[in-house]
Amino acid sequence: MRLIAFAGGLGLFAICSMVLAEEPTGVRPLLVPTGAAIAAAIPQDTRTLIRADAIERFLDELDGAPPDWKAVYGLGHRDPGHDERLFELNRERDRRRDGNPALGQRVTFIWVGELSGYDSESGGFRIAIGPRVNPTRWGLVRFKADGLPSNLVAIPSADQREPLRRRVANGEKIEIQVAMTGCLIPEEAIVYDFAHEEEGRGLIMPVVRIERVDYLLAE
Repeated sequence: MRLIAFAGGLGLFAICSMVLAEEPTGVRPLLVPTGAAIAAAIPQDTRTLIRADAIERFLDELDGAPPDWKAVYGLGHRDPGHDERLFELNRERDRRRDGNPALGQRVTFIWVGELSGYDSESGGFRIAIGPRVNPTRWGLVRFKADGLPSNLVAIPSADQREPLRRRVANGEKIEIQVAMTGCLIPEEAIVYDFAHEEEGRGLIMPVVRIERVDYLLAE
């Protein structure tokens, strides 16, 4: 999928509240990726974590430096100390991260998706989505979405609706990008693990409580 280049915010990031809000709505407009639409999809007071270099800078601020993945992995799951080293890595990073101001910044990241069946009641398309894996110098970064709305529906404009319906009905795969905005969950902000697909490859999972979703066509 071609990645839409999202503009960054103004550098003034909103401070997250620890008060749990209502579940965000998953019924949102389907935006065409123009400059104005992208600006509408990315709140100006959020930190955009979409490009690899932006994700790396954020992790630098939170946790200082990447783990020594080779030392933690050892001989992998055959190594009796593997799980204990991974547990200690997460516990130590949690301890050192406590009170870090970067924990309180609102962030926006991307998952990938595609239009699914048409929902005649809402006049939109149901969305099938999944996490995007971001290769970085820290390892693979995959954002976890906490509190994701259960009903994800993208509402196209009137002139988009019928052409998109025909394309979906014909079995065409129409990809979108799902911009998710929210706050790290302080007590489990970053989870360190290893990727299942690639032995010994470090995996970093920021855990974000979702406050808003936005849909953009990826074409």
